[in-house]
Amino acid sequence: MVSAAKPRLLILITLAEAGGAQSSVSVLLPGLTSDFDVTLAAHGSGPLREAARAAGVPFLQLSHLRRNLHAWHDVLALFELVRLCRRLRPDIVHAHSSKAGALGRLAAALARVPIRIFTVHGWPFTAYGGLAGRLYLWVERLLRRYTTVVVCVTRSAREVGVATRVCRPDRIVVIQNAVDVSAFAPPTRPEGTPRIVSVGRFAFPKDFATFVDALAAIQTDYRAALVGDGPMLHEVAADVRRRGLAERVALLGARDDVRDLLASGDVFVLSSRSEGFPIAILEAMAAGLAVVATDVGGVSEAVVHGETGLLVPPSDPSALAAALDSLLRDAGLRRRLGARGRERARRHFDLPRYRRAYVELYRRELERHGLAAPTEKTTAARPLSVAAESGE
Repeated sequence: MVSAAKPRLLILITLAEAGGAQSSVSVLLPGLTSDFDVTLAAHGSGPLREAARAAGVPFLQLSHLRRNLHAWHDVLALFELVRLCRRLRPDIVHAHSSKAGALGRLAAALARVPIRIFTVHGWPFTAYGGLAGRLYLWVERLLRRYTTVVVCVTRSAREVGVATRVCRPDRIVVIQNAVDVSAFAPPTRPEGTPRIVSVGRFAFPKDFATFVDALAAIQTDYRAALVGDGPMLHEVAADVRRRGLAERVALLGARDDVRDLLASGDVFVLSSRSEGFPIAILEAMAAGLAVVATDVGGVSEAVVHGETGLLVPPSDPSALAAALDSLLRDAGLRRRLGARGRERARRHFDLPRYRRAYVELYRRELERHGLAAPTEKTTAARPLSVAAESGE
């Protein structure tokens, strides 16, 4: 017999701090509460906790979950998550980020949660080389049997997951990230010295060192704002001073007015060594900024080279400087790329499609496990490998 109560959904993510995975969860929450009894759990406090409160979703602070590997904390975190699953008895556990993804799926299986979904924001075994990369690959292959569905935020990540045998081809879908395009006002920037904006965590895989090298090589006048926090912030600040860029480059730290900062910019830069499907680029496109980014991960699925921005190889300051200089010198090109990027964001990466894709995925899995009555949406859905994709 099917219960009239809402299905119970537990969303897990490693940290509640600012970040791309956290942003994707925060914009998803308001689209779930009418259909599901949602609980969010993460370590620490930060913007994601506030997003949960705004959406009316209970937030549970985890004591032991950490980003870095730590044998003792990881064991304690596993037991903490098993206890949480047994107490809440969710129908679905949906885990985001690598650590919560690994421990959350295992804990949900031990607690006999019927549906275990993992969203990959970037395969860790592709970001790290050597022993660490092989270890991450082995862990993902081990967790395959405990995973109901894997969600990739890019088509390229899906291809990697299938090729490396960490996912079953019939149990992996693509749901690209999204932003609320309507929250970003159309650009109305006055003429003047071009402004460059970059937003990201000052830690690997972001590559602010290459970005500073590129800025030092540009002769055209500009001003740059680097937004974010992280363990490498002081190192980057010292490099800016050493290169005599302090009057042109401002390091603003973590900010809660990113939309206003984007609105004041002309060009957005994301320099990374690896990526999933960065929210920061989608926000820049929604704000109508021309984007210059390294061609890694799913970046090329967001930015169309020569149409909405420019793509350059990773760790190549000369190529990054040349791309930036071409935009700094040509205001008309900046505006054309920015306008096309905003339209692309509106057509392909806006919130309604994103939220609908997840709701339909949850419904299909509930029906497949006999936990929900068939609905028009679930029975009419396309095959799993296609239905959830939110790109072209």
